[in-house]
Amino acid sequence: MDNTVSFSLMELFKMGGVFMWPLLAFSVATITIGVERAIYFIYHSVRIDDLGDKVSELTAGGDYKGAAEYLSAQTKRRMGARVLLALVNRAAPAGGKPFSEHHTERAAETAAAGCINSMENGFNFLTALGSLSPLTGFLGTVSGMIGAFKSIAEATEVNAQIVANGIYEALITTVFGLIIAIIAMIFHSIFSHIVDKFAAEIEKVCSDLIAEISDRQS
Repeated sequence: MDNTVSFSLMELFKMGGVFMWPLLAFSVATITIGVERAIYFIYHSVRIDDLGDKVSELTAGGDYKGAAEYLSAQTKRRMGARVLLALVNRAAPAGGKPFSEHHTERAAETAAAGCINSMENGFNFLTALGSLSPLTGFLGTVSGMIGAFKSIAEATEVNAQIVANGIYEALITTVFGLIIAIIAMIFHSIFSHIVDKFAAEIEKVCSDLIAEISDRQS
């Protein structure tokens, strides 16, 4: 005979008690931030190698204006284009003397920092949710255990079923809290890897372009 007992998500939510409400809010926030960042990274391409090759080709022929126009057309959806545009504008400003290699590098670093900050928007919330969710779940479990032991203390007859029921109901919040934390940390790890890869690639491309431009202008 199959004695397996199954519960719907709503039943589990009710069994978890009052602490399931903040966990529900945390789960909605985690999914919302994760989906929003995923859409952001899909829309804003972080690929940089093709931009670097094109700009290098144009600047090699002295066509800094063409390079700037090419990058300006890409800035809406290409994060790297914003950084390289700042670099090109400092390396060969219209109607003016080129900035020094140091100033050009600083301009690229500032633009890159701005792009990275935009890409990391919401990361702190994912980290906080990854920490708060299991703690809230554990708090719900402790609260549930207190109620379970109170029921045991007030019962005239104590049996294994009374103890087991109270414990597994109390542990529901911990399970939900851990699930939310795992999802939040997965999102954070994936997005952080994308940002770190972009930062490393943009640094290399900018360094190579600055060195090439400096050699031609010297």
